[in-house]
Amino acid sequence: MTDAQAPEITGTNPLAPSPAGARTAADVVTPELVAQLTKGVVGSGRTTNHTPFTGEKLADLPESTPEDVTGAFERARAAQAVWERTPVRQRAAVLLRFHDLVLERQAEVLDLIQLETGKARLHAHEEVQAVAVAARHYGRKAPAYLRPKRHTGAVPTLTKVTELRHPRGVVGQIAPWNYPLELSVGDALPAFVAGNAVVMKPDTETCLTALWARDLLIEAGLPAEVFQVVLGEGPVVGPEVVRHADYVSFTGSTRTGREVAQDAAARLVGVSLELGGKNAMLVLEDADIEKAAAGAVRACFSSAGQLCISIERLYVHESVADVFLDRFAARTRAMRLGTSLSYGADMGSLVGERQLQTVKAHVADAVERGAKIVAGGVARPDIGPYFYEPTILDGVVAPMAVCAAETFGPVVSVYRFRTEDEAVEQANSTPYGLNSSVWTKDARRGRGVAARLRTGTVNINEGYAPAYGSVQSPMGGMKDSGLGRRHGSEGILKYTEAQTVAHQRLLPMAPSLGMDDEKYAAFMSRSLRLMKAFRFR
Repeated sequence: MTDAQAPEITGTNPLAPSPAGARTAADVVTPELVAQLTKGVVGSGRTTNHTPFTGEKLADLPESTPEDVTGAFERARAAQAVWERTPVRQRAAVLLRFHDLVLERQAEVLDLIQLETGKARLHAHEEVQAVAVAARHYGRKAPAYLRPKRHTGAVPTLTKVTELRHPRGVVGQIAPWNYPLELSVGDALPAFVAGNAVVMKPDTETCLTALWARDLLIEAGLPAEVFQVVLGEGPVVGPEVVRHADYVSFTGSTRTGREVAQDAAARLVGVSLELGGKNAMLVLEDADIEKAAAGAVRACFSSAGQLCISIERLYVHESVADVFLDRFAARTRAMRLGTSLSYGADMGSLVGERQLQTVKAHVADAVERGAKIVAGGVARPDIGPYFYEPTILDGVVAPMAVCAAETFGPVVSVYRFRTEDEAVEQANSTPYGLNSSVWTKDARRGRGVAARLRTGTVNINEGYAPAYGSVQSPMGGMKDSGLGRRHGSEGILKYTEAQTVAHQRLLPMAPSLGMDDEKYAAFMSRSLRLMKAFRFR
């Protein structure tokens, strides 16, 4: 990055005096709030969390031991036995009340999300939107998803079949730090309405947000013992959660996800895993370049790129690549970085030193191997200890680390392509398969390209929000990006066990009415031919 480019990205310094009336971390995270939120958390140890905006401590927290995790599951299991007998419409009503409370009191949780993750307020609001949408959807649709379903029996009219759905019991949930509201309670809502209890291990650094959501759910009518939270180091507490759970929901890295899957499989316990991504955006030659450039900013730099479904690879048709890159870079350089607990900043901070070092290493490696920095490329400690400018790299090729490895930061690489087939092949040339994006003015062409991409979600003329926000449809990853789906029917039915109840009437499934074995076999053969002729399923 040249010196002339550096001043174009603006920021606010957290070390400067706060404007009159501005909220600070001490104003938001008071001892009274921490005591209220942690009163249901059992832990004989103590730990702390910190704000990325300054690196300073936010709160002292209880730290759970393996014995504490065992106790949490015992309490949850006892409460779940009562909760599952609560009529599903009453359970759903809790979610609808929670929906209203989240929207009414969103300012509280927006402050917490920002302080714990360092993200800009608008990006924090994406979590409020996602949780409200999920609460509304499952609050309305859960009775239909869970109701007994009639199926055609082995012998029409004589065999009546009903499919029932039972809760699995106690769901063990391990939630990440990057979306502490949506990826904690957002995933737990369908589990609760399906009649389960949940023992959640949120990331300690962002646990106040998850605990706030628990407090609000209890206010909405969820029995407190049904929702247990345990805190502690992932390698200590995480395996204990998996060891006791009847089903495991995990969001995090692919490496850890494999370990969770192996541990769950050893117990024959089901899992859903949303893991890493190296998501691609394709800008076809007929795309609206201005809209695509604006969309790329959203797709690449929301939450400072710390979003599993954000874009890290940009494939642009060679005929429009230069003009697109010029528009995209101009928008990127104009972004405002900041720490204010208010709207206005375009991007916030990375979550901590580990993420900052990964971003620095990927950019440095690319530059050393010949890539060019088009925008960004520098840390901004003048704004906060973990701030890094939104960065565009051109000329990225293998074996640069940023080419294939997930950066999980505000860094995107630009590649050029000649044909649609080439673009699809390059986009699919990764072990990941979480999300992708296609930009074109031709809707039919966009849908055709989308169908060829091996990702769980594809967005046309947007980066990630339309597919994720369409909660009646499944969302999840292919290949190394995970197993299972959230949202829609799959997002709730995964938290249930299916049971088939078949009631045989009048005649047995065996020789009867004087038939011997041979006549019965002939009768059944004729019946099977007739059922096919009359299109029975």
